[in-house]
Amino acid sequence: MQLGDQRASGNVEDRRGIGMVGGGLGAGGIVIALIAYFLGFDPGAVMNVAEQVAPQRETRKAPKGAPADEMGQFVSKVLGSTEDVWGKIFQQSGSQYRPPTLVLFDGQVRSACGMGQSAMGPFYCPGDEKLYIDLAFFRDLQTRFRAPGDFAQAYVIAHEVGHHVQNLPGAFQKMEAAGGRASQAEDNQASVRRELQADCYAGVWGHHAGTLNQLDSGDIAEALNAATAIGDDRLQKQTQGRVVPESFTHGSSEQRVRWFKRGMDAGRPKDCDTFSTSAP
Repeated sequence: MQLGDQRASGNVEDRRGIGMVGGGLGAGGIVIALIAYFLGFDPGAVMNVAEQVAPQRETRKAPKGAPADEMGQFVSKVLGSTEDVWGKIFQQSGSQYRPPTLVLFDGQVRSACGMGQSAMGPFYCPGDEKLYIDLAFFRDLQTRFRAPGDFAQAYVIAHEVGHHVQNLPGAFQKMEAAGGRASQAEDNQASVRRELQADCYAGVWGHHAGTLNQLDSGDIAEALNAATAIGDDRLQKQTQGRVVPESFTHGSSEQRVRWFKRGMDAGRPKDCDTFSTSAP
């Protein structure tokens, strides 16, 4: 990516290196968190249970603003790019974009959704409008998921920002509220549609980042490779040796690639309506 001229967002909260006092999830809790991440259980519920059992607090206040280190600068500039793109899109529709805060952490973190763990991967919490990322996930993306490249990392951030875009009109809360009244299969299907829409929104950002000459040749392939690597079918095959489509919560590799490409090609949020189609 070409982010040299991109401003770094100041909406970054750097909690790396900040210790926690109190209990912890422990080995058993981390296993539960892994199950939640890979098999689609509600991570907020897992975190809330963990916090009730072993409440924790941070030992000092986190600094805000773009970090000075290389990776901190990178994620701050990607976030700044998403702010610029979505700010213009919202302005064109006669509304104002309210940017989220990106929280960097290592190990574990407190959020309005409860305690989060690195093992759960990046996540967005609608309760505080913050996205949480342990940068160790980017190493996993390269080594475990075999999806290297800076644009693959940017895609992860843009996907979580996509959840924030869903949250702004209140759609995220409505979908969460409706989930408790549906069957597990219906919950899973709604989750797939929500995740695929966030993928499409990530593609919308990528489209506009391309028009701003922020993309290099090969960047799109990196994002498509990442979308393929973290499809439910691919992850289930790796973790349990078989694929169970009815348990999908994020979408298959094919679906994630297709919806990212749709947003990337069109560059219009209106083309990301995964809920009006008969099948995502």
